[in-house]
Amino acid sequence: MGPLSGIRVIEFEAIGPGPFAGMLLADMGADVLLVDRPAATDLGLERERWNDVMMRGRRSVTLDLKSPKGAEAALELLARADALIEGFRPGVMERLGLGPKIALARNPELVYGRMTGWGQDGPLAPRAGHDINYIALAGVLNAFGRKGEAPVPPLNLVGDFGGGGMLLGFGVACALLEAARSGKGQVVDAAMIEGASLLATMFSGMLATQRWSETRGENILDTGAPWYNVYRTKDGQYVSIGAIEARFYDELIERLGLAGEQLPGQNERARWPELRARFEQVFAAKTRDEWVEAFEGSDACFAPVLSFSEAKRHPHNVARKSFVEIATVEQPAPAPRFSRTPAEVHRAPPERGEGGRAALAEWGFDDAAISKLKSLGLGFRE
Repeated sequence: MGPLSGIRVIEFEAIGPGPFAGMLLADMGADVLLVDRPAATDLGLERERWNDVMMRGRRSVTLDLKSPKGAEAALELLARADALIEGFRPGVMERLGLGPKIALARNPELVYGRMTGWGQDGPLAPRAGHDINYIALAGVLNAFGRKGEAPVPPLNLVGDFGGGGMLLGFGVACALLEAARSGKGQVVDAAMIEGASLLATMFSGMLATQRWSETRGENILDTGAPWYNVYRTKDGQYVSIGAIEARFYDELIERLGLAGEQLPGQNERARWPELRARFEQVFAAKTRDEWVEAFEGSDACFAPVLSFSEAKRHPHNVARKSFVEIATVEQPAPAPRFSRTPAEVHRAPPERGEGGRAALAEWGFDDAAISKLKSLGLGFRE
């Protein structure tokens, strides 16, 4: 099941956006075979797999790509794959003898997905970096934060996952669709700096028409507007409001019990601080749950600010089965949803080499071919 059922993907072990892209493809039904290092450490600690939820849905083989025969074993796998994803620095795969020219010569229909922070070329291409650096140089980090305060990193959601792994997954899916028509593979160069910029596309037009200030906290979406913000409640929790449209704002005022007051106008920017102060005062008078009850059934664009754990228990998420439990870990269910070919989590994150032999057999490797792969250094659990 899943819209990508029948697609075979080789994923070379990485962290962050690469595994996220692999998870997206696996959730959609692709058969993703993870090529793990025989032993890998992250910051000096062995990575545990049972709770590494982005590794879900795969099977694994192990291979030392730096070994004399490692490249040949990898090419044998790539010859039977529809796509690969890798997250090394530019030039690493070429030095290993697994660059696009060699891989596409072995398999001309292969989609070659590459995930980096800075892209495959450009002055910063060989430099190290992390999410915070990519979104900083994309101009995106500067927009997060309150007026007069330092920028606030939005976790690593914008660079690693939205602008990185999701962009790579989308690019690979697009290239697979094109390859099915043309019979030719190609390279997908996904760079987190460009993905982060792409996520902020809307603001390009707003800047061009002077509808967006690059000073934090002065706009409708960056806590500048009092009716698009979060507020502390009596019990120290928080609620969110996003009443942008006039009719939603009117309902917000009604539910807050402020309909009879002489308040500043919704779009009276000079008096936004005054309106924000009044909202702060009102929201602080009740607990978060009391406000949830007060806004029940409304279109005031209200929602309580939940923790990760609380979100899993919210009635809406429970009703839609938005979370699943895999290997005792509750985690987001695959998305988006498909009416005819539903996505699903096919298996728990694999230990190194787990399920590898079965995957090889399903990919058409007979016993002799599997023995050859073993002689080239490919490892798996029987």
